[in-house]
Amino acid sequence: MKKTVFKTIILLLLSEMTVVSCYKEKAIPVTANFSAEYVDSNKTVPVQINITNLSEGAESYEWTFEGGVPETSTKQDPGVITYEKPGEYPITLTVSNQDGSKDVKTIKIQTYDAFNIDFTTQIVNNQANYPPVEIHLINHTEGEGLTYAWTFEGGKPNSSTDKDPANVTFSQPGNHNITLTVNNGVKSQSETQTITVAQDITADFSWKVTLDDDDYQVPVTLQMVNNSISATAYQWTFAGGSPSSSTQKEPSVTFASAGTYPIKLKADNGSNSQTIEKQLTVYPNTNLRIFSDVKLGINSAHNNNSFGAFFSTTTHEVYKANQINSTNGKDIELVFFGLNANFDYNKFISPDQALNNGFSAISNAQHTIFVNSQELCNCGLNFTAAAFDSMTNDNPLKTLNITETPAGMQQFGNVLPRIVLFKTQDGRKGAVKIKQMVSNGTSSYIVCDIKVQKSSD
Repeated sequence: MKKTVFKTIILLLLSEMTVVSCYKEKAIPVTANFSAEYVDSNKTVPVQINITNLSEGAESYEWTFEGGVPETSTKQDPGVITYEKPGEYPITLTVSNQDGSKDVKTIKIQTYDAFNIDFTTQIVNNQANYPPVEIHLINHTEGEGLTYAWTFEGGKPNSSTDKDPANVTFSQPGNHNITLTVNNGVKSQSETQTITVAQDITADFSWKVTLDDDDYQVPVTLQMVNNSISATAYQWTFAGGSPSSSTQKEPSVTFASAGTYPIKLKADNGSNSQTIEKQLTVYPNTNLRIFSDVKLGINSAHNNNSFGAFFSTTTHEVYKANQINSTNGKDIELVFFGLNANFDYNKFISPDQALNNGFSAISNAQHTIFVNSQELCNCGLNFTAAAFDSMTNDNPLKTLNITETPAGMQQFGNVLPRIVLFKTQDGRKGAVKIKQMVSNGTSSYIVCDIKVQKSSD
């Protein structure tokens, strides 16, 4: 019995020693593992990589960061690694333990070049932007591994993938966008600049004349009005005029003889030119100024400012009561006095007699002689409506002896047509033909034509 128990104990001890021996000989495994994350998702240099160690069973660590700062580390958690240059870089972790277990893991990261997009444009030989506009492009964007995409809105060519593209031509007026898009492999950036092409050249002109020349009777002086677009230089040709040519932008020219004359303008801007021609007709001098359908109000119409009773052959205007001032008073030569809407008492009076006939005084008023009633004046005058209508020059007026008499100044009634003769303070003779009387209460008025010499005998 004792031998059996002893034998059993010996067997148990041998069994335990075998188990212990087997345990000591089995090594603990080790696994290399880690993650590498871009800080703030930024992949353009400088790039920071955050390393997180996920290894198991390891007791020592050997890190290599090719191209990184630092380049190596033995820390379990090396933290953040910085890369200053673009490229593909391996990160390697070697782990081990005292049992001799070892494992290696490598991860590759990619970094890209940072860039600031920048380009400038230069106009070639056309500082005023007149079409066609040729643009030279200068790309200042710096970086490695970059790609370029240009678009030229309305340009020729309309696109390019070259870093420094060939010159681009814009032929149509307006705003044109030039856009450069740069890509470094992970992100794109764009910049747009606008080129403005001026309107294409257009030659055009008109002219102005003074009131004295608006009948285009010789001599006529024109003040040219230049309406050209996108022009910088001008060449005028005035056949028959004085001067005969000019390079001024808006010259004046005088035509002293009747006829039809071509006026030519060549407009130029250094890129293009255009020529336009217009015709001017100048008439013989009749020394007769004609005004048609002039409306003159009765006294109440003048004073309530519905129809003026004052007329100037100098300014060609009818004046109401509220339009008279110290400046235009001297220009008024005709004053119509109409008593009422029945037109049974009417006459023309001298401007310097306005105050005595129910009007306000006219400042700097001049004196005009009127013959309101040729039939009463007993002065040998018999200028008829037919003579008025047929008058095309001032010859019929030259022979009239218009003098101031009490009888000639007498009023007239509503029998039409009525011819009233007058002579201005500066000696010009004229005639008024009253052809209509419009009864409209206090706003009644007459309608008349007026013919007057442009200069005295």
